[in-house]
Amino acid sequence: MRAVICRAWGAVDDLKVEEVDAPAPAADEVLIDVRASAVNYADSLMVAGTYQTRPPFPFSPGLETAGVVTRCGAGVTRFKPGDRVMATLGWGGLAEQAVAKERETFAIPDRMSFDEAGAFPIAYISSDVAIRWQGRLEAGETLLVLGAAGGVGLTAVEIGRAMGARVIAGASTPEKLAVAEAHGADALVNYATENLTERVMALTGDRGADVCFDPVGGALAEAALSALGWGGRMLLVGFVGGVQQIPANRLLVKNRSALGCSLRHYRMHAPDKLRRSVEALFAWYREGRLEPCISHRLPLERSVEAIRLLTDRKAHGKVVVLLRPAGD
Repeated sequence: MRAVICRAWGAVDDLKVEEVDAPAPAADEVLIDVRASAVNYADSLMVAGTYQTRPPFPFSPGLETAGVVTRCGAGVTRFKPGDRVMATLGWGGLAEQAVAKERETFAIPDRMSFDEAGAFPIAYISSDVAIRWQGRLEAGETLLVLGAAGGVGLTAVEIGRAMGARVIAGASTPEKLAVAEAHGADALVNYATENLTERVMALTGDRGADVCFDPVGGALAEAALSALGWGGRMLLVGFVGGVQQIPANRLLVKNRSALGCSLRHYRMHAPDKLRRSVEALFAWYREGRLEPCISHRLPLERSVEAIRLLTDRKAHGKVVVLLRPAGD
């Protein structure tokens, strides 16, 4: 099979498409004939050797995929060859075939295309477990979303609306804010030209937001923390702008919380909560309340470009690598 291969820690530009042996599924795994795989910021970290997972060389990056089951391990009971599935992966999605754990594989809803399915698992499930189980967002509360046109940020906007919250979307350009508004944001903040804290306080009548979804970090984190009201919950989802520094005294004085949110650990420690999140997400998709946003679709040979679109912040929503033409 063809796969994007990493043979040493370094830049994504060093990745090459090579012919390699196809993987074989273990007893609790399925082998997927890949149709589409989305790229993520974490792919660049993994290739650089700075991600929490360091696969043995050689490996293919890619944390999510969608396609058709072609073989099942001896212990698999939920799937059979020919089933349309999406899956979260440890790595290996940027390849013509990938293996996934049965427990991390999900049947694709009937009307969902393969490119949408390839873009669905990491962003939507990560956002939902963060907002639902860590943030405990309730209907009528205010959700502030940073990086609101990004892969996870845009899904957080949609999930917040689906949960009945008022959603304030923050982004750095009018174009990105327009994307967030089209996906359901109630109010907008351009934090490149506006004071984030002052704008959120004005929009909430000085009450502050109840929950902040922060996949950005860096300098924005302090302003976002100040924009939280009493009892506010800050969800630390990523740090593409730098690791957030949260002073403990700022949490204490207003009874705030700062909560780390990792899908990887929900898969290991709270699979029942993860399953309930997936069920809710699929129900919302069937109702038309979730609309996966894919700004770029590229072939396997352009996987480096796909990852660069994310790391250079030139994409909104998701970037998908197609192993076959869309619709096949």
